[in-house]
Amino acid sequence: MDFINKIICGDCLEVMREMPDACVDLAVTSPPYNLKNSTGNGMKDGRGGKWAGAALMNGYSHHDDCMPHDKYVKWQRDCLTEMMRLLKEDGALFYNHKWRVQGGLLQDRQDIVSGFPVRQIIIWRRKGGFNFNPGYFLPTYEVIYLIAKPKFLLAPKANAYGDIWEFTQEMNNPHPAAFPVTLIERVISSTHAQIILDPFMGSGTTAVAAKRLGRDYIGIELSPEYCRMAEERLGIVSPIEERTPSRGQLSLLHA
Repeated sequence: MDFINKIICGDCLEVMREMPDACVDLAVTSPPYNLKNSTGNGMKDGRGGKWAGAALMNGYSHHDDCMPHDKYVKWQRDCLTEMMRLLKEDGALFYNHKWRVQGGLLQDRQDIVSGFPVRQIIIWRRKGGFNFNPGYFLPTYEVIYLIAKPKFLLAPKANAYGDIWEFTQEMNNPHPAAFPVTLIERVISSTHAQIILDPFMGSGTTAVAAKRLGRDYIGIELSPEYCRMAEERLGIVSPIEERTPSRGQLSLLHA
C-alpha cells in the first residue's frame, strides 16, 4: 500500500501494523481522551443550556470515547508501541493528551507513557475556552509528551522555544476536538522531519500543517466523515515558503 500523502480510512492499529519499520520521521497526534468515561468533568451530568450544544457532548463520529480505563490504557500503549516502531532512529513522537482527576486520583497518563523514552513535557496553554461548571476553575492546558528516539535533534534555533506554548483553541472546525494548525506547524517546523504520521488524523490538521510546510504526511482516521473533512481541507491548502526563524523572530511565532 502507498501511504505517503494519503488519508487512510481505517483502524489505526491495523493500518500501522501494515507499515514497515522505520518509515516515518515524526509522529504528531492527539488520541481521543476517553472523556465519556469520566466522573469529574461533567461529560455525563445531563446539564442543558450552552453545555448541551458543545461539540464534545455530541461525541466523535464512529468512536464512543467511553472505554473501561484499563482497556483504554492498553489500546493507547499498543498505539504508542506501533508509532515508535515506525519511527526512524532520529525520529520523535509528539503525543498530546490531557491530565484529569478521576475518582479523586490524578490521571497524569503515566500508566500510558511509562516505559517509553519521554524526553520532555510541553504544556500547551489554550487561549480562550469556556466553563459552565461552577465547581471547577476553567481548564486552560493540555500536555504534549515529547517521546524521542536516541538520535532525535531539533531543527536549528528551535530549542529557543520555551516548554509552555500558547495557542488559541480551534473554534471554526466541526470536529469536536480539533488542533490549531499553528500548534502543529510549531511542532513540524521545529524538526528536520520530512514524513509525518498522525494515526488519529481527525479533520486533517496535521496533514494540512505538513502540506503548508512542504513536508509529506500519512494520516489514518477511523471515521469516513472525518476523512472526507480532511480531504476537503487539504484540497484548498497551498504550501508556504518555510524559513528557519532567527532568535528574534521566534518571539513573533508564539501565537
